[in-house]
Amino acid sequence: MQRAAGLLCLGASLLAGCASLPLEELAWSTELARSLPLEVAPEVRAGRFSQLRPGSDYLGGWEPFVMVRGNTPTRYRLVEQEGVVVIQADSAEGGSGLYRKIHIDPRRHPILEWRWRVPRESGRGGANGPSRASPPVRLSLAFDGNTDKLDFDDRVKLRMAKALTANGLPYASLLYVWLNGKPAETIYSSPHTERVRHVVVESGEQRLGEWVSVRRNIIEDYKRAFGEEPGDVVAVGVMTDYGDNRAPRRAFYGDIIFRHPSDSLTEHARP
Repeated sequence: MQRAAGLLCLGASLLAGCASLPLEELAWSTELARSLPLEVAPEVRAGRFSQLRPGSDYLGGWEPFVMVRGNTPTRYRLVEQEGVVVIQADSAEGGSGLYRKIHIDPRRHPILEWRWRVPRESGRGGANGPSRASPPVRLSLAFDGNTDKLDFDDRVKLRMAKALTANGLPYASLLYVWLNGKPAETIYSSPHTERVRHVVVESGEQRLGEWVSVRRNIIEDYKRAFGEEPGDVVAVGVMTDYGDNRAPRRAFYGDIIFRHPSDSLTEHARP
């Protein structure tokens, strides 16, 4: 993850080779918004891990997402925890994500719910202490949008990401994270691009080792992060990587659900 970020900071000498890319190709979200069917059910389970079999290779439409070519990927597998099937992520070095392409209108499904668990040994880190900059768990949303309205600097960074990383970037990314170094509800940008914003939804060590349920309004969070209305969601991802404290990490992710506002508020918190 850190190597991927470093690549985005390479000098302007690389721009000539990718400056000819048409604007509509800068972000991979554009084609997904065109081609994916829009979800219309009141409840959309983007991650239906609890309905799958532990040990199965089928992950319900989820697939690997490589940040840097040649990086050692995180291992994601289905396991049973407390009688429920969830995703277990293990990263001993490097790291990669797991994602699902899905088309969701946040005005129809603004409520996002999920559960995750960070084992105490992963959250506290090794001899170097807990990771301060690299979250042990991330849940990411990729949004579509109009790249024509982005300023020159943002377009340059989208071009560079497309040229230098395995996948490039969507129009905008909103990442929900558990991070020790910042208080809950902090919103911060990636140091490499303003098109990636993080929302700290859990901080500190108090709930390490526990299943933590999270419920967010993605329209409100996007507007706080980017100062504009969101476009459609075109992908959902999770990621656990090797910590900046150089310690291997493990994490668990339960079901990921988008809800219509009229959907029952009492029927949630299951993975």
